[in-house]
Amino acid sequence: MAEQDYAELFTPEVQNALQDALKDMKNPVDIYVFIDSKDSNCNYCEVTKKFVEFVRDAAPKDSNGESLLKVNVIDRANGEDKQFEEFKVSRVPTVAFLKGYIRWTGAPLGEEIRALVETIVRLSQGESGLSPDTVSAIKEKLNGQVKVEVVVTPSCPYCPYAALLSHMVAYEACKAEKCNVLSEVVEAYENQDIAEKYQVMSVPALAVNESVEFIGVPNEENFVDTLIQKQKV
Repeated sequence: MAEQDYAELFTPEVQNALQDALKDMKNPVDIYVFIDSKDSNCNYCEVTKKFVEFVRDAAPKDSNGESLLKVNVIDRANGEDKQFEEFKVSRVPTVAFLKGYIRWTGAPLGEEIRALVETIVRLSQGESGLSPDTVSAIKEKLNGQVKVEVVVTPSCPYCPYAALLSHMVAYEACKAEKCNVLSEVVEAYENQDIAEKYQVMSVPALAVNESVEFIGVPNEENFVDTLIQKQKV
């Protein structure tokens, strides 16, 4: 995908929309962008890095004039393999938060921008937006290991809701000092092998510990109940 195809991402209109969406940030948030600048097959590495930096510039500033969104670019071409290992990242581009327990594998563009921005705001505010019942279920009943893969496409308008739900469950698991849920949003076009593995015909498709459990946006309670049933203890 040529970079000029993404010129519409970097317009004043998009910047204004981002500023408006991010204005409720409270505390700093670290975002990690994993790329390989020497990999000619990584068609989305450069645009992902540029877009995350564009989001950073639209975020509110702290008292020192620094953006509340702290961008960390990890480039495999610079020998930064240690952080790839630490975050268990193997594919580029990957955009991650919370030591990689919240991540996009593939560029979080198109409709996924909404999920990216909302994730940033919620992490910044310290609020997942999940119901008290869901939060207590995560604390009390979700103690095993869970990996959620949310397979999406950039044009899918419902996918951000599924992405956000999964990410916020991972966030609450980390807030409960467990960090036992890894939430990975997978861009289907860039990771066709994963989409094919799960025989994805429509999106969002949600796999829990490598078994497709939901097609479409799950109900919050059903989603967490399924994670509890499927957890690896």
